Amino acid sequence: MPKLWHFFAVIMPKAQNLIKTEHLTISTTPPIVGFLTRLVATGLYGKNHAEAAERLLSRAIEELIANDFFSKIPSPSADLSLAKNKKV
Repeated sequence: MPKLWHFFAVIMPKAQNLIKTEHLTISTTPPIVGFLTRLVATGLYGKNHAEAAERLLSRAIEELIANDFFSKIPSPSADLSLAKNKKV
């Protein structure tokens, strides 16, 4: 009788994010939710709408960074320091 070998995937816990996370709430339209649902169904964009939206947002920001977009606009911290130095 031939030996049957079975391989089972070892499920490893997701690595803890070393960067502090913040909670963000967005409102969107039903068509956008539909697109997020379709992305989740592919298995490549997370397990729910929130994960899919976060992955899309992260990719968009990575693209902006690669295109040096943020060097062309003032940073929010620079705006805050200007406001603090401004005398009323």
